[in-house]
Formats: sequence, C-alpha cells, structure tokens
Amino acid sequence: MIEQKEIKLRPYQRGFYLITSEILSQIGSLPEKGILHVFIKHTSAGLTINENADPTVRMDFETVFNKLVPDGAPYYVHDQEGPDDMPAHIKATFTGNSLSIPISNHQLNLGTWQGIYLCEFRDHGGARKLVLTVYS
Repeated sequence: MIEQKEIKLRPYQRGFYLITSEILSQIGSLPEKGILHVFIKHTSAGLTINENADPTVRMDFETVFNKLVPDGAPYYVHDQEGPDDMPAHIKATFTGNSLSIPISNHQLNLGTWQGIYLCEFRDHGGARKLVLTVYS
C-alpha cells in the first residue's frame, strides 16, 4: 500500500531546523513496517538526517556551509535573484532533496540522536513544500 501527502512548512530563515515532529504531526499514523520517503520540491533548500540533541551542531553546519560556499562570490554567473541564490543551489546539491527512513513498530526507525532537518539556504526562502510518501 502507498499513501502520499504534500505538506507545506512555515517559512524559515536561513539555517538548519529539526522538522521530524512537524512531519509526524501531519502524516498521521504509520504502518507497522515500511518506508517513509520525504522529498522537498525546491532547489535552494535541502534535507538531511543528523544530530537532534545539541543545537550547536546546527550552528556549526551553518558556519561550515557558508565557508565552503560563500554568498556573493564574484565567480557566480547565476546572480539575478540575489547573492544567496546560487550558493543555495550548490548547498542543496550537497544535502540532497530526499530521504528514505525505515518504519518499524509504527515509528520512524531513526537512531537515538537522529532527526530530520530542513536545510534552508536562502535568507528568505519562503514556505517549503514536502511530499511525504509511505510505503507499507
């Protein structure tokens, strides 16, 4: 059986945000076993699974990503949408646009310290849409 739902996240400022509970609150009950596939419908934001306990991890992600791919670099050709646009596309390529998470015993089978992150790479990216697909 396959169930699918599109959800809209509230707008977030640039940064890394745990959205596991937001996804779970909107998807409803999970099957005994299966897979949750999460896809973001944007090219300037991404998804990842990582540390869900210490907020300094999120700060370090932001610092490293901005050092690796700086805003407004003179070598960007695609710059019509502002100095954070092309860097956001590059950063989104690093994180990716989808995740597959096992479902066991009606719960996401994440590790103890794992959570689902929205990686917002624009200063004002707006509301982001996710497609949630449950395979059981």
